[in-house]
Amino acid sequence: MRRDRRGSRCFAVPFVAAALVVSGCDKAAPPTPPPPSVTVAQPVKQAVTKHMEFTGNTAATDAVTLVARVEGYLDAIHFTDGAPVKKGDLLFSIQKEQYVAQLEQAVAQVAAEKAAVFHAETELKRYRKLASQDSAPETQVDKWEFEKDSSLASMHAAEAQVIIAKLNLSYTRVTAPFEGRMGRHLIDVGNLVGGPGQPSNLAQIDRIDPLYVYFTIDERDLLRIKEQQARNRRTGTSDVIPARFGLMNEDGFPHEGRLDYASLSIAPRTGTLEVRGVFPNPDGILPGLFVRVQVATDASHEAVTVPGDALGFDQQGEYLLVVGQDDVVARRPVETGEQVGEQIVVTKGVEPSDWVVVAGLARAVPGRKVTPDRSTPKAGAGAPSPAAAASPPATTPPPAPAPH
Repeated sequence: MRRDRRGSRCFAVPFVAAALVVSGCDKAAPPTPPPPSVTVAQPVKQAVTKHMEFTGNTAATDAVTLVARVEGYLDAIHFTDGAPVKKGDLLFSIQKEQYVAQLEQAVAQVAAEKAAVFHAETELKRYRKLASQDSAPETQVDKWEFEKDSSLASMHAAEAQVIIAKLNLSYTRVTAPFEGRMGRHLIDVGNLVGGPGQPSNLAQIDRIDPLYVYFTIDERDLLRIKEQQARNRRTGTSDVIPARFGLMNEDGFPHEGRLDYASLSIAPRTGTLEVRGVFPNPDGILPGLFVRVQVATDASHEAVTVPGDALGFDQQGEYLLVVGQDDVVARRPVETGEQVGEQIVVTKGVEPSDWVVVAGLARAVPGRKVTPDRSTPKAGAGAPSPAAAASPPATTPPPAPAPH
């Protein structure tokens, strides 16, 4: 029995050694993969202008409620609700027959008064001649002097009634006071309008080209704008303050205009000042929309910019990842300024000669080496190449263990 156990032990040794050999072949270390590839670009110097940004609302430059100025039945509506109209376009027609008759009556009254004046002047001449010959009393001269003056006054009153009658007749045609956009009609055809008491509102028309944008600024921003105006006056440039705005679905601030009004004083409760800009509006942007407003506060100057996507944030603040000469990534804290399109102004932290990681940021770890792709243009001069912005590069798989 003992010999059998010793024999078993001897036979087990070769099998264990063979298993160790096979296990060692399976765990052969793969080759080290190359450093990950990232796209780098140098910052760009470009002309930028300091801006302030606000939120505001669009408003019509003119808004008029059309009212019936004479009484009558509404005969016709000559526009489509919401349609643009030109100045002088006919919008409403009010029953006019009675006003035509009133005008004819006033004209006839003028003719009658002219006849009365002619008769009084003729009689006055005749009695003056008779009085000079002692053939008529002076009282007759005085009487016809009074009749002439009274008839002249009545004629002037009749002529004024003609003017009023013509105005009333013209009010039966309601026309557009300016070029603008109509609202919906508020009274249907056949209704009596312009009656005594409360006036009859017919419709509203808005002038939206140009367009107003109202927004509020605080005291600090107001002083910055005042400083810019003072600098412009000292340098002899225009003191007009340019402004731009963009809608919520637009990139940047594509609509350009200028500031044209500020309220007389700062509101004591809010510490803000209402400001208005005026903008050309050939596209017919509607009043009442929420917009983003940008106002320039300084002259154009040269600044260093990087793509906004390259900027990172953490508990220590803003930073950029920079690749050094040894291809090692370093975290560079920076200070930034305004945004220019897709670029961010960097006021402190990088130089134009630095190489900033602009694509593949997830693969760039501070303190580790990378394979930088410097084939792209400088930051901001063009978009990174598709290959540089692709997913992490595939590494060469380790060779399969040799069969035993």
